[in-house]
Amino acid sequence: MAKSVNKVILIGNLGKDPEVKYTPSGTAVAKFSLATNERFKDKAGEWQDRTEWHNIVAWQRLAEIIGEYVKKGSKIYIEGRLQTSSWDDKESGQKKYKTEVIASDLVLLSGRGEEGGGGGGSFSRGGGASHFDQRSSGPEHEPADSTTITDEDIPF
Repeated sequence: MAKSVNKVILIGNLGKDPEVKYTPSGTAVAKFSLATNERFKDKAGEWQDRTEWHNIVAWQRLAEIIGEYVKKGSKIYIEGRLQTSSWDDKESGQKKYKTEVIASDLVLLSGRGEEGGGGGGSFSRGGGASHFDQRSSGPEHEPADSTTITDEDIPF
């Protein structure tokens, strides 16, 4: 079977504070939207700005870190993979689709005094950015052995 790649890399700003919830088994889940901006010239030669909104989901310790340190307006670098789910709309009966970025890696790019506040000030690792990496296996994101990730697992 041929190798395939499902990797997303985004740098953008949060549109609102992340929402962190916990599954019945206690696993943290953070959801938020990230805005990326593009500037281009149209056919008339005028500059145009386009904003794209991305739905991001983070699990386990990465979700907790996002809930604690990332706020509306924060600039972040996020790595992950695309995951699309579908369901049948109860009212119309139509099939609906949702595509999300399942986050596996985070770098805080905002400084303490910058817009969005909660940036990387206290986590600074060369260049003012903090780096958190958490690989997850799939939508369930709970390892069979329920390995606990602690603060000592974060490389800073």
